[in-house]
Amino acid sequence: MQPLMYHFERPIVMLDFETTGLSPAMGDRITEVAALRIEGGQVTERYVSLVNCGVRIPAFITGLTGITQEMVDTAPPASRVVPELLDFIGGDTLSAHNASFDEKFLLAEAERLQRSCGHAGLVCSLKLSRRVFPGMASYKLGQLSRQLGIAFRGSAHRAEADAEVAADVLIHIGRHIASSYGLEAVAPELLVSLNRLAAAKVPGWLDKYAADRRALRAA
Repeated sequence: MQPLMYHFERPIVMLDFETTGLSPAMGDRITEVAALRIEGGQVTERYVSLVNCGVRIPAFITGLTGITQEMVDTAPPASRVVPELLDFIGGDTLSAHNASFDEKFLLAEAERLQRSCGHAGLVCSLKLSRRVFPGMASYKLGQLSRQLGIAFRGSAHRAEADAEVAADVLIHIGRHIASSYGLEAVAPELLVSLNRLAAAKVPGWLDKYAADRRALRAA
């Protein structure tokens, strides 16, 4: 029997928010959250909920996501969902597609409740895709996933479906890195480091990283 092709050394939580707009600084709030814990090479746990933040849902958001005012009015309040979400993430590495967007909402919602975020690091699957798969026609989640042969299993612009496909993209990236560079395990910190590199430097950096790992195993 062949061994598992690769695995993540430690869990990574893929996060996706649906929101009322683009900026928590301008009063925008979360309307739905999905957090999927990736362990090894698969999703093992999930936290999914609509969120009642006591705000009005703009008509264009309902048109985009299908999330109505009635849906959020009857949803659990942010004062319950956000602490549960923070506890679910814990100290694991956090990931999202266009991660700065989701992290700024997470930080803003946590601050409202005087809670701190404990995630170990942040991995942007959009930036990572640009560096590992340069030259794609688009890095938007829907178009990128189609180019990689990954199908949506739900409605786009709903948190769980978006988080699910983003998790599949991240797992695909991990598999590609592992198979291309002879790694048995992919550390979350490796992905964080790749996010910070220019795309042109990634192959050489990974070559050296893989060589150093082989040397350690041989020592």
